[in-house]
Amino acid sequence: MSNALKRRFVEQIKVMFGAEPQKPTLIEERAIEVHQLKRMTNKAELAAAKEAHRAREKNHKWRNIRWATLIFVNLLFVVSYHFDIQLLEGALTASRFAGFHLIDLNSALQVMLAHKHIITNLLIGTGTVLALWILLGGRTFCSWVCPYHFLAEWAEKLHLFLVQKKLVTDTPIDRRWRTVSWVIFALLALITGYTVYESISPTGIVSRALIYSGGVLAMLWVLALLVFEVFFVRRAWCRYACPIGLTYGVVGIVSPLRVKYTLQGCFHEGDCRKVCLVPHVLDTVIKGRAVDTEVPIGPDCTRCGLCVDTCPTGSLKFDIKGLSKLM
Repeated sequence: MSNALKRRFVEQIKVMFGAEPQKPTLIEERAIEVHQLKRMTNKAELAAAKEAHRAREKNHKWRNIRWATLIFVNLLFVVSYHFDIQLLEGALTASRFAGFHLIDLNSALQVMLAHKHIITNLLIGTGTVLALWILLGGRTFCSWVCPYHFLAEWAEKLHLFLVQKKLVTDTPIDRRWRTVSWVIFALLALITGYTVYESISPTGIVSRALIYSGGVLAMLWVLALLVFEVFFVRRAWCRYACPIGLTYGVVGIVSPLRVKYTLQGCFHEGDCRKVCLVPHVLDTVIKGRAVDTEVPIGPDCTRCGLCVDTCPTGSLKFDIKGLSKLM
C-alpha cells in the first residue's frame, strides 16, 4: 500500500466517525500524471462521452441481487418459524442457523454492557457473526440483510421524487450524531442495565414484526421514522443515527471485500455520489481527489452496489483485497 493510500485509510476511518472528507495533501506521482492528463482533455468531447454513457439503458444488476438476498434472508426467518423447520430460528438480533448461534454484534455489545461483564455464552455466536461480517464487508449487513434498510430505500425514492418536484427539501444533519448516538446508547445500557436501544431499533422491530407479527406500537415508531425521512431528511436513521451501522462499519475496516475505484477512465460526472447512501465515502471520485490510480472505498461503505451499477465507465467495481495477486 502506498503512503498516500495509508494516509487516506486513516482519514476514511475518521470520516466514518463523522469527520468531513478533506482534500488530499499527499498524492502519488502516477495519480498526479492522470489528473494532469485529464485537465488537458477536450471538455466538449468529455461532455459528449458522458451523455452517451448516460443514455444507455440503466443497469440494476447488483441492486436486484441485493434485494433478492435481503428478501430471502428475512423470509427464511418467517418460513422457519411458521413451518417449524428450525433452520433459522429467532430474529436478526439473536438467532440460530442450523444449530449455530448467531448474535448481532451491536446487540451482544449492548447486552454485555448492561450485564457489566463478558457473557461466555454470547462469545461463540458473536464470534461467528464477527468472522462472517469481516469476510463480507461489515456494513454489508445494512444493505444486504437489514429489513429497515429495504423500507428506507423505498422511502428514499419517494423523498427524491418530492425533492425533484420541489415539494420538499433535504436537510442534512451533522454525521457526528451517529457516533454520539452510539455512545449514548452504550452508556444507557451500562447505567440502566437494560438494552435501551433494542426497544427502538427499527432493524429489530421490523425483523420481529415480520416473523411474529404484532408489535403495532413499535411499527408506528418505524412508520414515523420513514415519514420523517420522506419529508425532511434523506435516510436520516441510517446516515445519522443508527449505532448498528457504526458497529458494522468498524468491522468493515479490516474486511477484504470492498468497492475499488479506478481513476483512469472516470468522467467525474458524480452519478455515483447521487445514488450513494453514504456519499462521503466517495469523495475520492471528485476531480483531483484520488490519491492513487486505484483507491479502495472507505469502511463506511455499505457495499450496496448502487454506485457500481450506476458508474458509466466501470470505474467502481467490487474487489476482494489480494485476490488479483493470487490469480
